[in-house]
Amino acid sequence: MMNIIDELAWREAINQQTDEEGLRKLVDEKSISLYCGVDPTGDSMHIGHLIPFMMLKRFQLAGHKPVILIGGATGTIGDPSGRQSERSLQTMEQVQANVDALTAQMKKLFLTDADNQLRLVNNYDWTHQLNVIDFLRDFGKNFSINAMLAKDVVASRLDSGISFTEFSYQILQSIDFLHLYQNEDVQLQIGGSDQWGNITSGLDLIRKKEGSEAQAFGLTIPLMLKADGTKFGKTAGGAIWLDPKKTTPYEFYQFWANTDDRDVIKYLKYFTFLDKATIEALEEKVQTEPHKREAQITLAEEMTRFVHSEEMLEQAKRITAALFSGDIKSLSADEIEQGFKEMPTFEASKDSKNIVDWLVDVGIEPSKRQAREDITSGAISLNGDRVNELESEVSVDLAIEGRFIIVRKGKKKYHLVKLV
Repeated sequence: MMNIIDELAWREAINQQTDEEGLRKLVDEKSISLYCGVDPTGDSMHIGHLIPFMMLKRFQLAGHKPVILIGGATGTIGDPSGRQSERSLQTMEQVQANVDALTAQMKKLFLTDADNQLRLVNNYDWTHQLNVIDFLRDFGKNFSINAMLAKDVVASRLDSGISFTEFSYQILQSIDFLHLYQNEDVQLQIGGSDQWGNITSGLDLIRKKEGSEAQAFGLTIPLMLKADGTKFGKTAGGAIWLDPKKTTPYEFYQFWANTDDRDVIKYLKYFTFLDKATIEALEEKVQTEPHKREAQITLAEEMTRFVHSEEMLEQAKRITAALFSGDIKSLSADEIEQGFKEMPTFEASKDSKNIVDWLVDVGIEPSKRQAREDITSGAISLNGDRVNELESEVSVDLAIEGRFIIVRKGKKKYHLVKLV
């Protein structure tokens, strides 16, 4: 079996390590505990947040013991990493609501019956009773202002300004690493490349408190950019969320299915648990049969199954197939809502009306003359059925589950009409 460090290297998932040989030797000798954290800045993670946790899962599959930290304390402060301005502080009630939402999300993704080694912790539990005197005496004394100022995350903010609150964030994260080292036998912290300064601060604190021989390590993953140089995980419509209420399983599936040929193998390595041989076979297909998009479909299926479920994957595929074939009537109203979420949407009453008048009243056609022309030429379909008769009536009986009528104008122009 490939050493986990070698596997991460093959997946191009390592940016920096504090001691590569020491960590490689440690994971060969025994099963270790390691952690990764996320702050509850919102009520859902997006796919960018997922990257380090997929690496945590790989360690778990290799026999190691992962700890996921939800930052109930650090989330009240705000990590300055990757920002040029201060965060707005959230209320404690909002932070707790976000903690609850992220905890549920993590359990769904990582805490299955087979994964009983996983531990979930909240740093609020060991920091909320820490008073300011103890904080300054027991921890502040171990941090050099000069060293803190030199950290990239702080140095990049000196021109625009940084509050003492955000400046002290790296101390809180260091306390986390020390606490988990002492109480959960955690010897490795992993995170995004922007966490390097916070991780190394934690290692410095552990060595000051536990002695220079303390075996603790840090590993970061690269910042992921798309082949065109833009940030991964962002689209014109915003972030791709893991919460199905924010990004539907169909939209989620489509995001991965539309991956650029230049990026798809990188994403398969980062996000899926497919083995080397399978990914290399798909890489060959990208070169020889790119039109089949086998790598993209595999990626979309693996990710939708992992984040949502087999059932939601099948639903996403059903919507995709129906939109491609025009077989709209095979979809349920809920599936219509998912598949047509980004389509132009109109409202109409449930009263019966002549098709020509209805198309103009709804706003799909600019005039009765244009409506008659499009109907006569066969350019109008309702729920996949072409309409040719100018005398046709549109009624609630046509609507899918009495709620939606899908109008197709021409070959590809879809409109969603909600009956109200």
